[in-house]
Amino acid sequence: MYSQQSDLVLKAEELVYSNPVEAIKIADHILNISQEPNESAIANLLLAKSYIANGDYDKAIVYAFDNINQLEEVDVNTRIENNIIKATLLRKLYLDPQSIECLNKARTLNSEILLEKDRFEFHIFLEHINMLLDRLNIDEALTELKENEIHFKNFLNENVNEKRAHYLVTAKAYNSLTQYDSAFVYIDKTFELLNTSQNNNLYEKALVYKESGLLFLQNKEFKKSKETLFIALQFAEILDNPFLLEQIHRGLAINYLASNQNNQHNVYYKKFLNLNNSIEEIEQQSVNTYFNIISSQEESKLESYNSKYNQYLFISFAVAIFIIIVGILILIKSENRKKRKREIINYLEVSRNVFTKVKPIQKVQKQTSKRLVIPEETEQNIIVKLQRFEKSLKYLNKDMSLALLAGQFETNTKYLSEIINKNYNDNFNTFINKLRVNYIIEKLKSDTNYINYKISFLADESGFSSHSNFTTVFKGIVGMSPATFINLLKIEREEIINNKET
Repeated sequence: MYSQQSDLVLKAEELVYSNPVEAIKIADHILNISQEPNESAIANLLLAKSYIANGDYDKAIVYAFDNINQLEEVDVNTRIENNIIKATLLRKLYLDPQSIECLNKARTLNSEILLEKDRFEFHIFLEHINMLLDRLNIDEALTELKENEIHFKNFLNENVNEKRAHYLVTAKAYNSLTQYDSAFVYIDKTFELLNTSQNNNLYEKALVYKESGLLFLQNKEFKKSKETLFIALQFAEILDNPFLLEQIHRGLAINYLASNQNNQHNVYYKKFLNLNNSIEEIEQQSVNTYFNIISSQEESKLESYNSKYNQYLFISFAVAIFIIIVGILILIKSENRKKRKREIINYLEVSRNVFTKVKPIQKVQKQTSKRLVIPEETEQNIIVKLQRFEKSLKYLNKDMSLALLAGQFETNTKYLSEIINKNYNDNFNTFINKLRVNYIIEKLKSDTNYINYKISFLADESGFSSHSNFTTVFKGIVGMSPATFINLLKIEREEIINNKET
């Protein structure tokens, strides 16, 4: 690589996480003047990282999955880093099997090198930990962090940036387990290293201040939480990253709601909903782009090695595999969304065994009625939208109605109502109410602060119009009142604490 081109690469690397827009311009210029595969792969890597920094996952996918990045002529270090970046992108898009595959490729390549081996091994480990944290496998993540602390000790002592990243994920793990004292210890260590850093990494600063703000929020230190989240917001706004902005606005909305500042809560909650809609579109477009690229690459391989007849057969096979992968992906996403519901059901079964006076929910026999004839394609399209709707938080909107959701789905109310009844065995109101109740039960179980909040706060948080409406619906679905459920949860936690002390 020429000296001038090397200078441009160094300049772009400096700007990736502080001024990604400028870094993109430089990297795009490098790509245009590149004459060798290795030069193009480096430019693609810079572009992918820059687009991740400003939240444009669709374009990041395009550059990260360029065929040239994994050619044998490309330096192995660049190929390893490319696989790690691809794993990160796919994790953020909930394509877990594909993400794990990329991470395994990075491990295989890393086993072939000597220089930079420890650095890549740590970044592969860090991406693995982020996957565990994102999928709420917190205990496993914390166990692996502790087990590998000695293994990476010398490396982390010599590499401040990686040490800072290690502290941050450890703080996130403790925060998720509501072990706030330990979380504060590690977030303070993160800030100590961040304040002495020479790098102006706005992306990292936004992440650290966001995590700190959410930790203060969990600890009911609302003033500190708000101040810290606003600092994170400044960095996120400079980067114009919708994913960071959404998380920060959600934190601020909850902060204002918890501190009874309803006007401010409404402002930031609306911003959160708008950002949430944008993110949903970005994720869907990015997933489509990924599968289009993979499909195109598979077709190119087939064209290179097969006759027209064999090519036709193999393309048919590739399309079938593609459909299977998409189907598996939908099932995995559905199972992830149902995971929390199953945990709640298990807890309720235990609760009923202990409190035998609590009556189980009576199942109502539904009368069979003549089903509407709905085109299969239309039905499948609405089912997919319903699954995405379950994943979002739009059901918390108090104005949510059958007509409003049908409008958002670009269908009519009869089709939507029929499909909900057919696939969920519920009418629309019960479907929405179950999502809301499941949401607030998960909050009660995962966040110890929620059991101390008033029922009216829980009702408002979960999208119900009133205290009484929330209580009636909750009891109808769960089989007990919110107050009874919270008391059971308190008793269970007290028993766990007492058992640990004895």
